[in-house]
This record gives sequence, C-alpha cells and structure tokens, in this order.
Amino acid sequence: MAATTLFELVSPERLFFSQPVEMVVVPGTEGDFGALPGHMPKLATVRPGVIVIFENGKPKERIFVAGGFAEVTEEACTVLAEEAALVSDLQVSTAEARLAAAEAAYAANPLAADGEKDALDRELAIATAMLAAAKGEFAYH
Repeated sequence: MAATTLFELVSPERLFFSQPVEMVVVPGTEGDFGALPGHMPKLATVRPGVIVIFENGKPKERIFVAGGFAEVTEEACTVLAEEAALVSDLQVSTAEARLAAAEAAYAANPLAADGEKDALDRELAIATAMLAAAKGEFAYH
C-alpha cells in the first residue's frame, strides 16, 4: 500500500472531506502545489479553483473551492475553504448565472471604492473559476 497523508477540507458549513490520500493538488495563489506524505511544512493561500485528490497515481476526486487557506505538514494537508462543492455537483447554468451576476455588479459599480472593488474582483474570480470547473476546464483529468 502506498504511503498516505491525511487530507481535510473544511468549509464554513461542515467538514467536507477527511481521509488519508496518496496525494492532493491544491490551487495555491502562487501556483498549484501537491501535498504528499512527508511534505515540508507550508502555509499557503488558496485561489478559486479545483482541488484534485489522487489514488493509485490517478485523479480520484475533484472539489471546487472558492479560495481559503492551506496548511501542509509531514502528516497532513488541511484546507480551510470559503466555499466548497464537488465538481460533479456543479451545474454549468448555475455557474453561468453567478458569472453574469458578478459581471453585472462589476459593471454597475465602475467607481467602486477600493474595498468594494476588491470584493467585486473576488466574486468575479470565483464565478469564473466555478464556470471553468463546471465545464471540466481544469488540469489533472
């Protein structure tokens, strides 16, 4: 049996995932990174995208996250996500509606203050990543 690391994904609603995994790839803001057993300790911010869980060297599960934080140790990888959903549960129409709403809010506030502009940018990034995930446009197929 291959060595494993504990992967836990926590969303605001619940403990979304908690199992030993062979490897997990996380969409970090500085680039995707893989967490394996014995990984060097790391703290990272997570961008909107898809977490991929590997088993037997192949992708087993894909989970969309809207961003958050990740902590990697030699024994575990924990992601605290702002929002999480199985990619298989995402609907293209729902993601398109979210993107349209984000684009409309952005267009309606061309002179938004810095804090409000940051929130508009963030929602636009989340909606764009969610639509890409719903359409299957992500790495590690």
